[in-house]
Amino acid sequence: MPRLPRRLQHEEEATLVEHLGELRTRIYISLAALIAGFSVAYAFHSHLIKWLEDALPPDRRHLITFGVAEPFMTSMWVSIYAGFLLALPIILWQVWSFLAPAFAENMQRSLAALVAFATLLAGAGVAFAYFVVLPAAVHFLTNYDDDLFNIQIRAKDYLSFSTMVLLAVAIVFEVPVFVLALVRIGVVTSAKLRRTWRIGVVVMAAVAVALPGVDPVTTTIEMIPLITLYLGSVLLSGFFERRWHPTRHGLLAEEL
Repeated sequence: MPRLPRRLQHEEEATLVEHLGELRTRIYISLAALIAGFSVAYAFHSHLIKWLEDALPPDRRHLITFGVAEPFMTSMWVSIYAGFLLALPIILWQVWSFLAPAFAENMQRSLAALVAFATLLAGAGVAFAYFVVLPAAVHFLTNYDDDLFNIQIRAKDYLSFSTMVLLAVAIVFEVPVFVLALVRIGVVTSAKLRRTWRIGVVVMAAVAVALPGVDPVTTTIEMIPLITLYLGSVLLSGFFERRWHPTRHGLLAEEL
C-alpha cells in the first residue's frame, strides 16, 4: 500500500522527481475523496433534493422533468455538487500541504488560520443562503405575475439555480478572508482600506449585481451581507495588522 505523502519543511530541498511524485499522490488522494464524497451524496440524493425543495412555497414543491434521461442526470449532478462539497476540506488540505513549504513557518500558521476561518465562513454562508436568501428569492420569482403564467418548476433549472445561489453566497462570505490575506502578505494596509472604504462599498455592490440571481430581491439580500462583511473586515484588518506587521504599524503611527 502506498504511503501518504510527507509534507516538506520550509526550505527543505527535494528533487523534481520527488515533487512530481508528491503532487501525483496528492491528486490521487483528492480524486479518492471526490469519489467517496460522491458515493455518500448519491446514497442520500433523494434527501438532498427534498432539502432543496423545502425552500420553495408548499404548492410549488413538486418539480417536473422533461425527457427520458433528465431525472437520472439531475440526481447525478446534485450528487456531484454535494460530493465535491464533502470532499472540499480534504482537497484544500492536499493543496495547502503541497504549497506550504514555500512559506515561512509564521506565514504558514497565519494561512492555516485563514483557511480554518474561511471554512467557518463558508458554512455560515451556506446556512444564510438556505434559510434567508433562497426562500426569499424563490417566493418572489415563483409568484411573479402568477396570474399571467401557468408556473411549473423544472427540476433541472431549479436545482441549478438553488445550488448556484448557495455557492455564490458562500463565496460572498469569504470577503473577510480575502481582505485579511491581502493585508497579511502586505499588498494593502489597514490605513489604505479605511481611506478607500467608499470605493470598496461600490465594488461590493457591483459584485452583488454580478452574482447569480437576476431578481432584485436576491441581489439586495446578497448585497447586504457582502457590504457588511467588507466593512467588518476593514475594521479587523487594523487589529491583525498590529500583530502581523508591528514595525510597519509603528512607522505609520509615528507618521500620523
